[in-house]
Amino acid sequence: MTKTAVLALGGNAIIKAGEKGTISQQFANTRESLSGIVELICQGYRLAITHGNGPQVGNLLRQQEAGEKEGIAPLPLGVLNAATEGSMGYMIEQSLQNRLRQSGIDKQVITIVSQVVVDRNDPSMLNPSKFVGSTYYSAQQAEELKNTLGWTLKEDAGKGYRRVVPSPLPQRIVPAETVKELVQRGEIVIAVGGGGIPVYIQDDGSYEGVDAVIDKDFASALLALNIEADLFVILTGVDKVAIDFGKPGQRDLDVLTVEEASRYYEEGQFPAGSMGPKIRAAIDFIERGGKEVLITSIDRIVDAFAGKTGTRVVH
Repeated sequence: MTKTAVLALGGNAIIKAGEKGTISQQFANTRESLSGIVELICQGYRLAITHGNGPQVGNLLRQQEAGEKEGIAPLPLGVLNAATEGSMGYMIEQSLQNRLRQSGIDKQVITIVSQVVVDRNDPSMLNPSKFVGSTYYSAQQAEELKNTLGWTLKEDAGKGYRRVVPSPLPQRIVPAETVKELVQRGEIVIAVGGGGIPVYIQDDGSYEGVDAVIDKDFASALLALNIEADLFVILTGVDKVAIDFGKPGQRDLDVLTVEEASRYYEEGQFPAGSMGPKIRAAIDFIERGGKEVLITSIDRIVDAFAGKTGTRVVH
């Protein structure tokens, strides 16, 4: 029986630490990230791909700030999210098309720029906490930006002030049915890049964009549920999930039940800025009917599919 999988690529897989993020670097990194995707296809999986966009949208925000000094009107964050969905989808789409052609696999790859509905009354709307961009400001600059642009800024680990935006939970993926139909037809679909473009529903039923960032893993888990995926793959910077990470007693986990994952999460084993959202997304996927989550690094993904590494989250 043909199975369906959602594979979530991290934005850091496409711009690696220490790189400037030139287009040539991003294309090279994208091509390097495809082995696991091709392996899934060869195993007979129907596939949807999602991706992060943290470094990419951060670079675009810096470009907006530089352009504003020259009198160029800055674009809102929602539009920048859409821009990264298009540009990164293009890189993944073209690179995968070429790789499939080289492997003799006849499949179409399609990118869908995806709006994702959020609750306009989500608690994070009232208390933004998601840092965006990589620019630090002084207290005086932060106050000026608050007054002139309406930004919310918070101090970040004593380094200065950074812009923060809401990070509401995704409620509905607008093109979910289209993605499901295409995947079931055997096409490879790239969707909800960077968590998708956050929109809320106005009183008259129309969509309106909002300056926010949706967590990529939460949106990917929702997409996996929407298209009835059997497997949800989360690619991150480590081969396996671990408890007591970075401590002398660190223990890597081969299998993690939802009950264990919830307990470790409550104990603070998975910080909010790293493994926390991935574990929460995995728990949500399994508790809402999903079968299995695989968490591993992009470098070891083929070995993970062979059962040689990676952490599997199960019911």
